[in-house]
This record gives sequence, structure tokens and C-alpha cells, in this order.
Amino acid sequence: MDMRRRLTYLAVVLITISIVIAVIVPRMRGSEASRPDPAASGPWFDIAFTTPAETDQPGTHHGGIDTRLVSLIDGAQRTVDIAAYDFDLMNVAEAMARASGRGVRVRMVTDSDTVANVKDEHVQAALRTVRSAKVTIVEDNRRAIMHHKFAVVDEAIVLTGSWNFTDGDTYRLNNNAVIFRNAQLAENFTHEFEEMFVKKHFGPTKSKVVPNPQITIGTSTIETYFASENDPSQPLTRRINASTSRIDFLAFSFTHDGLGAALISRKRAGIPVRGVFEKTGSETRFAEYAHLRDAGAEVYQDGNRYVMHHKVFVIDGTTTAFGSFNFSDNASTDNDENLIIVDDPVFAKAFTAEVDRVVAVARKASGR
Repeated sequence: MDMRRRLTYLAVVLITISIVIAVIVPRMRGSEASRPDPAASGPWFDIAFTTPAETDQPGTHHGGIDTRLVSLIDGAQRTVDIAAYDFDLMNVAEAMARASGRGVRVRMVTDSDTVANVKDEHVQAALRTVRSAKVTIVEDNRRAIMHHKFAVVDEAIVLTGSWNFTDGDTYRLNNNAVIFRNAQLAENFTHEFEEMFVKKHFGPTKSKVVPNPQITIGTSTIETYFASENDPSQPLTRRINASTSRIDFLAFSFTHDGLGAALISRKRAGIPVRGVFEKTGSETRFAEYAHLRDAGAEVYQDGNRYVMHHKVFVIDGTTTAFGSFNFSDNASTDNDENLIIVDDPVFAKAFTAEVDRVVAVARKASGR
């Protein structure tokens, strides 16, 4: 083979390898190699945040926090329970189908509006994939919404947070997802799941019982609250009222007057209050943004061109409250929601860093 032919052959090989890498690597969503590093981790938790780009590029939509859920499902030995308000991630649907195919019991609860969204082919394709694997899907069939976003694997691991199992929530919106490795917490979420899946009870018709309302792990504690059978705004208000040094928050929707009044009271007592509101809806007469701004709190409208979807409070740098629970009356009294309150300084530090990051983007967008 002469030198020219060798160079041509080498060029073809290199081009072929490049094409293979470009095609295959984005598809390795469920692999360990593509899993993003957690923002913080400990013996019993992993915290992850989405990192939306300033300019969205759909071709880069791979390797996000969705891969963490895929890995959990792929590792399931016995059971997978999914409660998903919104759902269009095909890699998650395929992982559920794989689990069902290998004999894992897979169950799903979703909101009726999601199933009825026939115009969204991505949603319908994901649901078809799950159903084709003989996975039963239960809908809430009511006006209020089933707003949970959680997974329970092998009755030992829980994933929950603000993150909906959709492409947009994964790559465009600011979200959080936390994996807990704790059987007691898994029992709490399994109980909530079975209220909906088995008993077909939603909203205020669910049992008020939480098997393990407070869980102690070393010097840390986890409290579990489900709406609307147990109004999460009440324990959150108590935590705000007891704050002694500072309060940070991120709010997709904040229209709850009681929570707003509690923050204003702490601000007037000399406690620094800092927060970011999702811009859309923040200036309506129902929102708490103007009330807090006028009270002197350090509040911002977010700078994400899409949506800032967090629902988080960090209190005194040691307590974190987060979950699906928006800070609204509907979330408190009508919807199916969860709020987790964690007392752990490492956990709180990770969420405080996320608040710092979202605040920086908001400040840049506003020119402040």
C-alpha cells in the first residue's frame, strides 16, 4: 500500500471512529460513565442539581440527572414505584420496561392531565413504552393535581425533589433531585404511593399516617410531610419562625400568605432573608414577591430564560426544606405533594451553594 493510500485509509478510519463516538456516547444514558457527579453526598444521600445553559442546545441533552434515575431502576432487584406528575423521558421509560422484563415489580402513578396530553408525542411515546412492558399506570382522575416526582427502589432507596421526569426539567429548568438510601424513608414514600396506587386515594382523602415521621441518622434528622393530608406549610412556618441567623429560599411559585408573613416577621426581627422567585407570575397580586421586596428582603426574579423550578428553603445554614411542594394554598390543601425537612449542615451547604448560583444568575439578568 503506497503512502497516499495509507493516508486515505487512515483518514477514513478516523472519520468512522468519530462518527461512532458521536452517535453512541449520547445514547449511553444509563451507563455509570455518563452519570453526573453529585453536588454533595454522604453515607445516606446524594444531591444533584440541573445545570441549564444560558443558551439551550437540544443536541447536548444527555448525561444529566436523568441518568441517576435510570441507574437506580437498572439496579433494582425487586420493586420500582414511580410517582410522576409529568413524564416524557424515554430513557427512564425504557429502564422501567427493562426492569419489568427481568421480573421486577414496576408500578406507576401519574396525573390524569399528563395521560390526556395526546398532543405531546414525547409523553405518549414514553407512556406507551411503559405500558407495553405490562406496567400498570394509575391516574388521579380529579381536578387537583398529583404533583409528586419520586421513585422508590427495592423499598430501600428514594429519589425525590423538584425535578419532573421530563427533558425540559432535566436540561432547561433549575431543579433538584436527592437520592436517599434509608429504608425508613422508603417506607414513608411507599405508604404514600400505595394510598394512591392501591387505594386510589388522592389529595385530602389519603391517610394522615406517616410510618416514620422523624428519622434520626447519627446527628442528622429527616422529617417527612405529605400533602394534602398533612399540610406541609405548617411545619415549614414553624421552622421559619424559629430561625435565628438567616433564611434563603428558591420559589417557583410563592403565593402562600402565611409563609410570606412569617418571612416578613423574621426580616423585621433582624434575620436576613434572601430569595429568588421564578419571574413568571411573581408580579401578580397573589405572589409574595412585592410584599417581601417592600419589607426589605433581598429578593430577585430569576434569570433563567426558561423556568426556575426549585421549591427550597435553607434555614440557619443547617436545615433544608425541599420537595415537590410549591409554596401555595393549592399545594397545601388540594394536591398530592411531599416536603422533606433535613437537619444536616453538609446537606444545607449544598443547597446554599445552589441558592448562591441562582442568585448570581438573577443578579446578572437584572443588572443588580
